[in-house]
Amino acid sequence: MSELPLRAQLASVLGRSAASLSRATGRGDGSVIGGRVALKVEPDLLAKLAQGRRLALVSATNGKTTTTRLIAQALREFGDVATNEYGANMPTGHITALSDNKSAVNGVLEVDEKYLPQVLLATNPSFVVLMNLSRDQMDRASEINLLAKKWRTALSQSNAHVIANADDPLVAWAGLGAPNATWVSAGQRWKEDSWCCPECGGHLKRETDPYWECPECGLARPRATWAVDNATDTLVAPDGQQLKLRMNLPGDANRANAAIAAATAAGYGIHPERTLERLREVTSVAGRYTSVVTMGVEVRLLLAKNPAGWLESFAVLDPPRVPVILAVNAQIPDGKDTSWLWDVDYTVLRDRRVFVMGERRTDLALRLETDGVPFETADRVDEVLGRLKADHPDITKVDVIANYTAFQQIRTAYGRVQ
Repeated sequence: MSELPLRAQLASVLGRSAASLSRATGRGDGSVIGGRVALKVEPDLLAKLAQGRRLALVSATNGKTTTTRLIAQALREFGDVATNEYGANMPTGHITALSDNKSAVNGVLEVDEKYLPQVLLATNPSFVVLMNLSRDQMDRASEINLLAKKWRTALSQSNAHVIANADDPLVAWAGLGAPNATWVSAGQRWKEDSWCCPECGGHLKRETDPYWECPECGLARPRATWAVDNATDTLVAPDGQQLKLRMNLPGDANRANAAIAAATAAGYGIHPERTLERLREVTSVAGRYTSVVTMGVEVRLLLAKNPAGWLESFAVLDPPRVPVILAVNAQIPDGKDTSWLWDVDYTVLRDRRVFVMGERRTDLALRLETDGVPFETADRVDEVLGRLKADHPDITKVDVIANYTAFQQIRTAYGRVQ
């Protein structure tokens, strides 16, 4: 990458200093404050830091952090990678990520869905990676059809190569605006936000999953050259080669993330077989899927922030004999509107012991009651474990599903496990 102008160098140094101070004083990892300080000094710093790099921007409603981590893991085949793989996904976090590794030619940036057009314009990336779109944080986010339209417009004005999930109609429609695209059949378990055609508003025809089309205007699923076969745990590459995934991250969603990562890494010139070898080394992402042992019980942490995410989490729960703790907050990072709880089908939990926690446990309790799911309330994970141990001294495992700030609170209680 090219040498930064003096003003940009100063901004970068001051930003890194602010980030280091934040970490040293225990106020956070410094990603956001470092970027804010740097932007005060040089408003165009993001564009300057991006010059001369081969960047991939990763955006979606669910799975951004995991897919960013997987792509970065693959690209380390070439050396250092500039990345914000722990989730600071707005321009302030991007500045910190690029400032922290100024010499890295390759970079992978997770990008908040609303900021993608802005960051796309500033960074001129080589690749834009798109996985899914569904409703999230409706009190402060625009409707996803409008978001998809903004993506489509921005991509039509860019030379970036799009790598996108062909099975999600909104993502596909947005990606079709790009001059070049690679399509991945990554699946779409949650379909409730994409029954209508994003082009004309007609009702989509979905007779054979994953294919979809609009009988009104003719918009149809693009032909995918990469595909995931969940039944056989296989990635099908463009040349027809079938590769076993064998990921150490659970569930169909992470198979989809791995397929997207493999397609992106191939754009950088890495063979999918080698990519998968590297991806299997990832066992946890910023605490997601981590298991910690406390009071002699293995506690597994799962993050789910919206209906699509909760559906995927339910799919990877252990057998019904394993209790589950559900925790919901409604702070600013979560979105203060908890009406989305009514879009989730909780009946799958009827045959297991369920505990509810978090600031909005009452909202969650009402929703469970409506679905006929017995539950108990609690304040802390260790309180739940104490009750379980009293009733079943031989209990060995508990699953925890929590939305964003509830997840971070639980993770912090265990020392911010990675």
